[in-house]
Amino acid sequence: MSTLADRLTLAMEKAGVNQADLARACGVKPPSVHGWLSGKSKFLRGENLLKAAAVLRVNQSWLATGEGSMEPKMDQNVVAVSPGARAYPVISHIQAGHMKEIAEPYGPGDGFDIEYGDNDASQWAFFLEIKGDSMLPEFNEGDRVRIDPEIQPRPGDFVAAKNGKQEATFKKYRVRGIDEKGNEIFELVPLNDNYPVMRSDEHHMVVIGTMTEHRRKFRRK
Repeated sequence: MSTLADRLTLAMEKAGVNQADLARACGVKPPSVHGWLSGKSKFLRGENLLKAAAVLRVNQSWLATGEGSMEPKMDQNVVAVSPGARAYPVISHIQAGHMKEIAEPYGPGDGFDIEYGDNDASQWAFFLEIKGDSMLPEFNEGDRVRIDPEIQPRPGDFVAAKNGKQEATFKKYRVRGIDEKGNEIFELVPLNDNYPVMRSDEHHMVVIGTMTEHRRKFRRK
């Protein structure tokens, strides 16, 4: 097919993906997708090309140029991202620290990166990238965790919380009792014993959300 608009239209129809789905998967605004489909934008490159080809389950080269087969080339043990996959923003610890103050959830384009996953979390869900070594050995620096602010933590869960600073921290949630006002007293517990435990009756702490998924970064030693 001669134009990008023609190829995108065909691929979207076959995959059952609409403009909003494609915009969300690519982490762009709907006007960008409209530009691709209207012919205003003649080319699709870089991350947008990779993400569009993945969600549409088509060959990247075919989508970009019209050459070759429309079907994706992949190893038998590699599965393309499904059309229903959701794009989640990977936000900074400072952005996460402001979660309780914002009126609208962060969109895929609001973070510094995107993670794709099942659409089984609330609209407020996001990913955080682990910093430092306070959660070793279970969580390495660079690992990413999905946080859902709509899920209340249970004892033993891992949470993102604000501990009086502007940035969020990621720790284990441990309940220690109830105060005289009926509020739950909890601790934020690092897994690395070299770091201190913080208590909610000694520091002002607010739980932002509960971890629902952990994605580990494997590194060659």
